[in-house]
Amino acid sequence: MTDPFPLTGEPLALDLVNTRTAAGDLLTGPDRLADWLAVQAERFAEAAELRAAGLDKESLRIVREVRDHTARALDRLRAGEPPVAEDLAVLVRVQRVAPAVLEPVWDGARVAVIRRRTGSLGARLGAWLAEACAEFLADPAVARVRQCAADDCVLLFLPAHPRRIWCSPARCGNRVRVARHYRRHRAG
Repeated sequence: MTDPFPLTGEPLALDLVNTRTAAGDLLTGPDRLADWLAVQAERFAEAAELRAAGLDKESLRIVREVRDHTARALDRLRAGEPPVAEDLAVLVRVQRVAPAVLEPVWDGARVAVIRRRTGSLGARLGAWLAEACAEFLADPAVARVRQCAADDCVLLFLPAHPRRIWCSPARCGNRVRVARHYRRHRAG
């Protein structure tokens, strides 16, 4: 069985952008969005609550909107061009629909702060993602984002090592190496 989300563990903005692959959109419906959110659960305190409440088509629409505008802004930044104002404005608009409040709570030993958002399920999810995407687009690390070197892969990653060229050495790296080996031995 293949992994339903071929590359996760990158900055959240890249994980979101990578839900659109060369094969198509991996977020085909609310259930697939819930599956992706389960993979991201450690990054988001409300993930379990949102999945339990049941994601709907509106949630999916908002997430796709955040993803698509982030991808366009990221493409332009990677090309050395400024992002289109509309792409950035969408990230702001989505966050404003579900503003965050830092709620101080006593945890028995100290005051802890819990970040909570108001608004509908889809609005809270979209705002969380839009905030993560806005922070990533503003991070100087965005200049190091690379696209996988495999011909049939469009996934993006932030290399921890400057020699990394594939989204995954076990996935695209192996395919490329096997194809190269096959071509050499077939030609000889």
